[in-house]
This record gives sequence, C-alpha cells and structure tokens, in this order.
Amino acid sequence: MKINDSNKKVSTLINFKKAQSLIIKITKMVEANEYCIDIMQQNLAVIGLLKSAHQMLMENHLNTCFKMAMATKNEKRKQEMTQEILKVTKLLNK
Repeated sequence: MKINDSNKKVSTLINFKKAQSLIIKITKMVEANEYCIDIMQQNLAVIGLLKSAHQMLMENHLNTCFKMAMATKNEKRKQEMTQEILKVTKLLNK
C-alpha cells in the first residue's frame, strides 16, 4: 500500500535522498583517505536518517495495511500481517 499521508511521504523521501547524498559523500571521503572519525560521523548520520525513514514507513503501514487486516475476519491474513511485522522488527534489531 502507498504512503497515505503526503507529509509523511515527503519526509520519508527527504530522509532517503539525504541518506543517498551522504553515502556518495562518504564514498568520496573513503576514497580520499579522510579521517576515520569524520567518516564514521557521516555514516552514523546516514543510519539515523534510514532509521527515521523506517519508523515513518512502519507507522504508515500499521495505520493502513495492518489496521485494515486486523479489522477483517480473515484469521490467516491477520497472522500473515503479524508475522510480517515481527520479521521486519527482527531485521531492524540485528
């Protein structure tokens, strides 16, 4: 399902685009043998942006797809949706 809230969609896209830009910058920093701590700080900024984007996507999913699935009487679909959330949460925490 698509991101329904246009503000969240814009914010999510901004985070992904900022992360993309920083990754290009980090790659150049590594190629130029820049100071490790400076590279790590930029890397942490990317991680923060991606985590924030992930959180926005998760909130949207829970408020749309997941909510609709839980409102149905289809127990199989409810279980599938729950397992998807658990799988993504487990991957995030690795």
